Amino acid sequence: MRVLVAEKLAPEGIELLRAQHEVDVRTGLSREEFLAALPDYDALLVRSGVKADAEAITAGRRLVVIGRAGVGVDNIDIPAATAAGIIVVNAPTGNTVAAAEHTLALLFALARRVSAADASMHAGEWNRSAFMGRELVGKTLGVVGLGKIGMAVADRARALGMEVVGTDPFVTAEAAALHGITPMPLPEILAVADAITVHVPKTKDTTNLIGAAELATMKRDAFVINVARGGVIDETALADALAAGTIAGAAVDVYSSEPPTADNPLRTAPNAILTPHLGASTEEAQTRVAVEACEQVRDVLAGRPARYAVNAPLMTPETADALSPYLPLARTLGQFYAQFATSLSGLTLEVAGELAEFDSAPLVAAALGGIIETHTEERVNVVNAPALAKARGINLAVLRIPESGRYSSLLTLRGDRSVAGTVAAGESRLVALDGYEIDLAPSAHMLVSRHEDRPGAIGFVGQTLGEADVNISAMHLGRSDRRSIAFMILALDEQVPEATLERIRSYEAMLDVWLIGLDAPG
Repeated sequence: MRVLVAEKLAPEGIELLRAQHEVDVRTGLSREEFLAALPDYDALLVRSGVKADAEAITAGRRLVVIGRAGVGVDNIDIPAATAAGIIVVNAPTGNTVAAAEHTLALLFALARRVSAADASMHAGEWNRSAFMGRELVGKTLGVVGLGKIGMAVADRARALGMEVVGTDPFVTAEAAALHGITPMPLPEILAVADAITVHVPKTKDTTNLIGAAELATMKRDAFVINVARGGVIDETALADALAAGTIAGAAVDVYSSEPPTADNPLRTAPNAILTPHLGASTEEAQTRVAVEACEQVRDVLAGRPARYAVNAPLMTPETADALSPYLPLARTLGQFYAQFATSLSGLTLEVAGELAEFDSAPLVAAALGGIIETHTEERVNVVNAPALAKARGINLAVLRIPESGRYSSLLTLRGDRSVAGTVAAGESRLVALDGYEIDLAPSAHMLVSRHEDRPGAIGFVGQTLGEADVNISAMHLGRSDRRSIAFMILALDEQVPEATLERIRSYEAMLDVWLIGLDAPG
């Protein structure tokens, strides 16, 4: 496949992709050149400068995945990508250390007035008394946002002898306590902290999270640090607080527009240390985020789940390892069921055995994808399948069952009919239809019959297919009792002509016949 690298990335990541795909590194494209190039590519890799907005996503009609070599994805239109079935991946761990260390570097610089002292020395001055600093030991650091970077900052601050308080609506008190963090609401943090550092993404809920009202409640000798995203702290309010002496100092690495405009009030604010978005700017971090993003793009292009997909069901490494072999099976069951059943209402995905211990959301998304793609020409995958299913009124409940009989794990898609499968030796197997036991690998072309179990029925179907030059590659018969009702499932090398299918349907012992097409057998 073809991959467009639109911004500078570490060569280690690019070479990883080049081992399997055609990679074009085209940095510095104009907007018009970028949009014109996108239709030719299956994957796009960016950092923070190139905007993969709705217009770009529409232009990239072949795109399967967009990789962001870094954490923030505010330069990517996630809803537009999701609607288009494009998986967006980021690299949330690669720059953790770099961002945490830069945060602490800025905190030290504020506490010891490093920038002002440096400027004074370069001006030829020697004024030791003008730069009295403060020690960090025993001080309280407030961490707003306890993701990977926030936790890393907290760990390092505690090693310096600081007390750490923090807030994050998605982190439990128990998880915070493991890092020595005392959970506390934001208003209380603002009142007690000697320094505040923010580590949250920029969303509608976090834009101007700290503004004039919040800054007014802080200690007059407190510091504010932003190495997260511009706009999380109101820049005008922060500059006003610095000018009024409401707070003692601020260090800012990110801005609401980058580079910051000439009239950005922080440029002239007193006691402000400004750096040009250096949080991830270490050689080590650039290599790690490039490799982390490129590995995931490679996985998505190979049909494997991405570890850090922004708009797909999130999987821990343990869940990904357990579910990965069963995701193609779930999709195959969805495709099969949609062509086998008469109704798509009242659906349940039964997850039995070892898989029942893991999050079933990715399996549900895969099964829904298989169901939906048989009814639409839109691109359907785990990213947009739940939304497309919801729009069509298709709901899929999950039932977890600890026991799975003789199988280690078993998936059953059940409604007015049922189809079940498992994975054996890395291969998907269909093992039951409407409760009748079978054992067959999925095939691109399959014929299923429900007929009276009597001599000649199987021979008639085989002879009829043979006369049409349709080769049977595998078959299995399941029956409830002797000379009762039987299910026969055939894997075929070729599509069955309509006239041949009608002849099989007209056979006197035949009760039902289904022709099943699977785009990508499990």
